[in-house]
Amino acid sequence: MAKRTQGKPAGLSRRRIAAAAVDLVDREGLESFGVRRLASELGVDPMSIYNHIKGKAALLDAISEAVLTEVSAAAAQWPDDWMGIARTMARAYRDMAIRHPRISPLLATRAQTSAVALEALERLTAAMRRAGIADQAIADAPLVLFGFLNGYLLATLSGNPGGTDDPATGVAQPAFDPAPYPTLAALAPLQAGFGGEDEFERMLETVLAGIAQRAAGA
Repeated sequence: MAKRTQGKPAGLSRRRIAAAAVDLVDREGLESFGVRRLASELGVDPMSIYNHIKGKAALLDAISEAVLTEVSAAAAQWPDDWMGIARTMARAYRDMAIRHPRISPLLATRAQTSAVALEALERLTAAMRRAGIADQAIADAPLVLFGFLNGYLLATLSGNPGGTDDPATGVAQPAFDPAPYPTLAALAPLQAGFGGEDEFERMLETVLAGIAQRAAGA
């Protein structure tokens, strides 16, 4: 993209820069991403970006914030109960990760402290407090939920960064030789659709049931 002529305003904003960065990482991945590459994509001098976002680390935070905003926007109306909030949040998070498989590792490897991330956690933890759950169980719940989400999505999307597999049905697991691995071979039909929607829902319900049991015990 050609750079703007001297004296012509860049028309940049933090939102426009973040949107362009998300689009660039979606296409090219995080490995080649940088301020200069983004500036070239926008047709501006790199210093124009620094006027709005201070460096690559801040750019990565802006990318995370942009895609997490999609998660919050996905629910037109959030449920009142904490279990419903957790389900809605988890499903929207998975949908976002499927749209942005090259960005999802960023969410798992960097602390998410933007307002949109904290507002989502506040919604979940406040609902748990309203339900009378003990504070320690509430404090543990986001770590358990997002530990599962980030780990599961990294595992299921890492081999499919271009999004070519059907997210509804997932992919087939490799067959196991029943001679050395009889139990794994017997269970293999129950593990069909790796990364698919049905499997995700089963795993999510297992995690939420564990959080609920811990909450009841606490």
